[in-house]
Amino acid sequence: MDIKPQTSKIKDRTGVIDVIAHDPKTGEVVLVMNEPVEWDGSDEQLLALQERFNAYVSFLLDGELAADHPGLAGKAVRIELRCAHVPDTRAIELLGLIHDQLAFQEIKLEVVVRNEESMTKSER
Repeated sequence: MDIKPQTSKIKDRTGVIDVIAHDPKTGEVVLVMNEPVEWDGSDEQLLALQERFNAYVSFLLDGELAADHPGLAGKAVRIELRCAHVPDTRAIELLGLIHDQLAFQEIKLEVVVRNEESMTKSER
């Protein structure tokens, strides 16, 4: 994957696109959202996650991706949520709703859990 770090003028993580990449295998633009903290099921954490997704979708639909990276314009898009821990029940429910809403915009959602257990299994 070709990775292009994205900086943001907004200091709050809500408006930060962690990574913008092009996946040459699928031809998709991949927007990576990192979630390094453990899921606690709190309203605050879920609201922050929802706000981050809203920012990512706005970046795509308002034409900022095309303006900032014209070579990526018009390509299929995937938002990849990279978690350090398995999402809890409330987060999974929210991610299901987000997945369904993104599908209406033809945006894929992929959740990747990157912890020691999943890395060990994938390395076998």
